[in-house]
Amino acid sequence: MATISTIEWTEMTWNPVTGCIKISQGCKHCYAERMAKRLKAMGAARYRDGFRPTLHTDLIDAPRKWKRPRLIFVNSMSDLFQEAVPDDFIRRVFETMGDCPQHTFQILTKRSDRLRQLGASLPWPSNVWMGVSVEDARVIDRIADLAAVPAQVRFLSCEPLIGPLDNLMLDRIQWVIVGGESGPRARPMEAAWVESIQRQCAQAGAAFFFKQWGGVRKKSTGRELHGRTYDEMPCVGTCA
Repeated sequence: MATISTIEWTEMTWNPVTGCIKISQGCKHCYAERMAKRLKAMGAARYRDGFRPTLHTDLIDAPRKWKRPRLIFVNSMSDLFQEAVPDDFIRRVFETMGDCPQHTFQILTKRSDRLRQLGASLPWPSNVWMGVSVEDARVIDRIADLAAVPAQVRFLSCEPLIGPLDNLMLDRIQWVIVGGESGPRARPMEAAWVESIQRQCAQAGAAFFFKQWGGVRKKSTGRELHGRTYDEMPCVGTCA
């Protein structure tokens, strides 16, 4: 089962795992948790337990059936590297991705310590992009864990950006996504924080993607910075 995504930096989502446990301030107003509650209320079978971590073994092989190349966000409704997901399940997900070179898979985690621990034992085909969430300076150590993983593309998701990140280690990072928090009780994001990250990306040669200003009504605040949109994607293979 694939779902067309409205997330600006991907095309589809694939959720062999749903549900998660909060571990840092970036999780406080989790959009996936809100969505899971709505889906449970609607009677969606895969969300009968709401946001409780749940493995969907029957979905592991789903991408093998998709012939048209797609940009796929893995576990938009969960975290593949959370403690509730067994090592063998993670390896099976990676095997599927390796067997589907027509697709590009984007994985995002807050459990960078487990990512680093398992990284050496996982296959890393070029179509697997690995990222970590970095919402403020308190979790900046996640970048070093990511840098130790042999993925061809490593990226940061600084969303929701809830504090300044003025000294990012970007020498092994190819892509940075920045976005403000949205929805009820959204915490504000300062323009100076965004501008600092954009300058750091330009200096390091990392692609910069500005997703949104956020806020309670994110459509009204838009996603322009300096009068333009930043939709840069990482360079893969030979670039002009």
